[in-house]
Amino acid sequence: MNYANHYGWSDVNPYEVVKKISDRTIEVREMDAEKDHSVETTFVPGGFSAVSDNAQAWHIKSNPQNPVIRIRLHKSGQWKDKHGRQFGLSNKPHKFYDYNF
Repeated sequence: MNYANHYGWSDVNPYEVVKKISDRTIEVREMDAEKDHSVETTFVPGGFSAVSDNAQAWHIKSNPQNPVIRIRLHKSGQWKDKHGRQFGLSNKPHKFYDYNF
């Protein structure tokens, strides 16, 4: 797995794996994500802001300037940083912004 996506409630932010320390500890760095404005957002009734979240596309790229953090595999099977933020390992980076909040 080359990526670790951070799950913050309903938002998802992409991180890249920088270094494997052990089977239970890896270093990751947040990636830059810029909205792809060629994909049109469709507004529909419902939610807080009445927007369809499914019409999202992002340009995601590495940024060596971003800080590196460590995440660890807990007994529960979840990857977390020292603040308890949850990550999921993946073969590709993923970005999702929930417009309803």
